[in-house]
Amino acid sequence: MNDIIVKTEPTLPALPTTFLPAITELTQSLGIPREMLASAEEIEYAWRDLPREIREIPEALRGELVARMCVAVSAGLFDGAMNYIWNAAVLHLRSKIRVFGLPVVAQIRQKDFEEKHLLELQDSQLLELCLKLNIIDEDGYFFLDQSRGVRNNFSAAHPTLGKVNDREFSTFLNRCVRYALADSSSPKGVDIGAFISAVKGPRFNDNQCSIWIQRLIETHDSQRQMLVIMVHGVYCDPNTPEQARLNSLDICNGLLESLNAAMRSELINNHSEYVAKGYEEKHAASLQFFEKLGLLHLLNESEQHVIFSRAVERLWNVHNGMNNFYNEPAFAERLLELSLQSAAPETVLEEYVQTIGCCRVGNGYGFSNAAASYYDQMVKNFSPREIATLIQSATSKENPLGKRLSFGGSYRSNFKELLGLIDPGSVPNIVRAQYLHLSN
Repeated sequence: MNDIIVKTEPTLPALPTTFLPAITELTQSLGIPREMLASAEEIEYAWRDLPREIREIPEALRGELVARMCVAVSAGLFDGAMNYIWNAAVLHLRSKIRVFGLPVVAQIRQKDFEEKHLLELQDSQLLELCLKLNIIDEDGYFFLDQSRGVRNNFSAAHPTLGKVNDREFSTFLNRCVRYALADSSSPKGVDIGAFISAVKGPRFNDNQCSIWIQRLIETHDSQRQMLVIMVHGVYCDPNTPEQARLNSLDICNGLLESLNAAMRSELINNHSEYVAKGYEEKHAASLQFFEKLGLLHLLNESEQHVIFSRAVERLWNVHNGMNNFYNEPAFAERLLELSLQSAAPETVLEEYVQTIGCCRVGNGYGFSNAAASYYDQMVKNFSPREIATLIQSATSKENPLGKRLSFGGSYRSNFKELLGLIDPGSVPNIVRAQYLHLSN
């Protein structure tokens, strides 16, 4: 159960009645116009808005820099307050990168990345790295980068181009809080080298597999996508041992709910590259990868045709071979699994329906009892088009199913049982008369 985070809004003290007049006295004593500093009204409005913004900052992050920001606001020094809150945001983003893992960042950047490199990053480079690591999203990068420009030109960090008023400061503060400080969670990066070594190593045990799946779930989408694509590549490599392939499937099975549209699209792109480059072994393995994960519906119809056609052909060959009653169940089960993932393509629909019908009505010796439940399930799931194809095939002596039924006897009684599995409401009108005739 997730802990409920209660945000507490701090109660700031009221500005002393002597404080604002003191600012006026100070400017007079220095002989400068009062307008050179923030007006009393601007200070009061900025001070009034502070608690709402500070409420969004986790208490653990309300440290020295936030306190200094508040003091600066109370004196109308918005340029100094901007610098303090910006520095707090930068320090927090650096902390998130440390949590992510400096060695993992080095792997992603493909060059050394240690503490000194993190500290040497300019603010613009820091924001770019946070975007790449998905620590901030594109909206966050856009607004924080704008704030970086405001901070460089209008804060006390550098000679300023002008002054900011209370509303401009409040906007700056809101962006630093919303896109950098409000989120105290930090995704943890996955050590790419260790992960790939584990996948390519001995067969996972349950605990080991769960740990790696959890690590991938806890990291950000971009790295998860990259690692899933790498695992797909491992599976499709002809030189990959079977244990590594099984490890790859275990990982991806555990991440199925986390595979967003971008990840699925990238998998399809990888698969299409194998086709485009003529990598037949990798392409065949990739088809198997999609099938094993129940993702056949992502493939185009021509590739679904190949998979269905092969499964139907193998079942038909086994049905007509020796010991078919014992050999059929495994092939029937595989065809059922395929049909549950995706509807049979139009190009193989007739072959698919007739094969199931023939196997279920059996041969002269009966049918495979062990495979019957698989056939029955497929027939129950028949679409109206498949139902029409089944009935039309049964009434034509020019195809295997019609020929068998012409012999009568057990063929017809088994087929009548088969028709009993079909909901009458699903029978198309075009074959309803034939359906009623065969049922009776």
